[in-house]
This record gives sequence, structure tokens and C-alpha cells, in this order.
Amino acid sequence: MTTPGRGGAQRIPRPSSFRAGDPAPWAGLPAADRRVSLARVRAACAELPAPRPGRGVAPSTRAAAVLVPVFEEDGEARVILTKRPETMPSHQGEIAFPGGKYEPGLDGDLRATALREAHEEIGLEPGTVEVVAELDHLVTVSARFDLAPFVGLLPGRPALVPHVREVDAVFDVAISELLRDDVFREERWEVPPEMLVGVGKDRAIHFFELAGETVWGATARILVGLLGHLTRPIPPSETGFPGHPGVW
Repeated sequence: MTTPGRGGAQRIPRPSSFRAGDPAPWAGLPAADRRVSLARVRAACAELPAPRPGRGVAPSTRAAAVLVPVFEEDGEARVILTKRPETMPSHQGEIAFPGGKYEPGLDGDLRATALREAHEEIGLEPGTVEVVAELDHLVTVSARFDLAPFVGLLPGRPALVPHVREVDAVFDVAISELLRDDVFREERWEVPPEMLVGVGKDRAIHFFELAGETVWGATARILVGLLGHLTRPIPPSETGFPGHPGVW
């Protein structure tokens, strides 16, 4: 159940059969441990194993990448997110990281894709980004992308210019906010067998209920993985991060 005063107008395509999931994986974490510095993000990323491919990659699956931009302000690490315009052909109004599909003629690798897309979408200069980790890939169900998330550290709050046709708004949120127990929510959805890709009869769907916005889907799954690395181990059967590749 959404906490009063939190969450946005994002359209959530819940199936007819769903139920409440587990509490936040970091529930019970002391408040002091929820205040995360940029140095802590850097240290946690340095310990990550090599990223694993997404589960359920098909010949038609397209490679894509997103950048998870992180900067520090007042001693706290903050994550940059974007809101997609309502005029987009898909995922209208959803919260996402800057990113897009791999372009062979433009990108030397997926890291380059993430940096290029972040520059195109929000005006983030690639030279200011220190890429410190590539997280496990995940395969999106709706668009069938094999998505590679890259964590990029910034030297400070950047001056951003969103691309009006691709980004409706850019905002940032403290990691300590994402780690609040009343911000995170999990639901278990029963989904068709062709969408399960060997992960069971239902799936854990994650939500972050922010002030005025709801983060869910692939973006929420990436956040759960990153936050898990920053706090404590999370059962891989629930999240896909860490331990085995995820599917959303």
C-alpha cells in the first residue's frame, strides 16, 4: 500500500492477480548506515564482480545501456533520474535513468552508449563522468532490451539541460531517501509463462514511492541492486541482484 503523500501518477499495469510482497530488503538498517557518501558508493562498486548477462536474451533482443549518475551534496550521495514525456510512444511519464539502445555506428561499446545517451538526453558532459561499475544486465519484458546499467560518479551537482522531446523533467534523490522503509514497496505479480523466463510462477515487482513520483520496473530493479551492494546482501531469488541475472 502506498504511503499517503507519496507516489505519482505513473500508470502501473497490475495484473488481476497480485499480492503484497516482502518489506524493504534493508529494513532494520540503522539510520546512520542509510546515509551514504560518494566514497561509500565508490568502495562498494570497486568490490563488484564482473557483470552477468540478462536472463532470457533472444535473437531479437536489442542491446541498450543506461547511466546511473551519482553525485554528492552535503555529504550524501544523490542519484539523478529523468521523467519521460507523455508524448513518447512507450513508457509515457515513467521515471528512468538516461540511456538508450546501442548504436554500432556511434558507440564503441555499451559504456559509450550510456555516456552518449546521457549527454543527448540531459546534457551531461561525458568527460565529467567517472564510470566505476557495470551492474548485472537485465532483460526488459516490454521492449525486449538487454540492458546494461553503468554507475557514473560526478564531481558535484551538474548543470543539466534536458532534451525537450526525450525528457520531461530531471531530478535527483538522496540514497538515504531511497533507503527509507516507507519509500520502498514490493508486490508479487502473477504473469504469463512466456514472461517468466524460468524465475517462477510470479515475480517480485519493486516500487520506490517518492514525493510526487513512483519509480518502478527496470529502473527500480536497478536501484534495488545498487542499494543492495551499498547496504547488505539481498536474496538473489528475490531481486536478481546480486547472484543471478534479472529480468523485468
